[in-house]
Amino acid sequence: MRIACLHTIESNIEPFEAARRERGDASLTLRHEVRDDLLAAVGRAGCFAAPIVAETVAALQALAADADGVLLTCSTLGPAVAPAHRVCPVPVLRVDQGLAREAVRQGDQVLVLCTAATTLSSTRELFEAEARATGAAIEMRHVPDAWDHFKAGRLERCYALTAEAADEAFREGAKTVVLAQVSMAAAAPLCREGRPFVSPTTGLKAVMLAARMASGASV
Repeated sequence: MRIACLHTIESNIEPFEAARRERGDASLTLRHEVRDDLLAAVGRAGCFAAPIVAETVAALQALAADADGVLLTCSTLGPAVAPAHRVCPVPVLRVDQGLAREAVRQGDQVLVLCTAATTLSSTRELFEAEARATGAAIEMRHVPDAWDHFKAGRLERCYALTAEAADEAFREGAKTVVLAQVSMAAAAPLCREGRPFVSPTTGLKAVMLAARMASGASV
């Protein structure tokens, strides 16, 4: 099976390769394309403007031409998946879609952490949409300063702040804590109070399932 991944950060590649290795499936291959210009354009525009959406859809469509499924790994660009469905011949999923689905099935109260403020709106919409099927309550929290540290290359500080925020949520009684962005996944092993949900594993699982269903293969 061929899965194409559209990233906006180079460092997001390894978490998916790790998830692939963990699956132990020799037939699974991942193709990675990094388009940091798309995320930079959102930053300049201050929103996910229509021309950036169109450019993201075009990038997804190009990847879909030679893949069984496509995974968009940037939460900020997530809303581009809906229009991409209309023009792509294979399933296209946003990475946090599988994450949201699994999280709302695990608990009636889900606390979602984000480091990049640009992801808050689209991530909230996604989790609340998935929660309608289960009745789960969604709470969003932004981790202050973590994204600035990430962009500056101070990854250890970013991950430490993220883990601290997750541990605080667990101490407050949260049973289901989610690290919404791929770039946050490395903070999960640092958490001491519980194990948060992360997106690379759930996202890869979801797109593979969608690809199998689309091809008519057994799941």
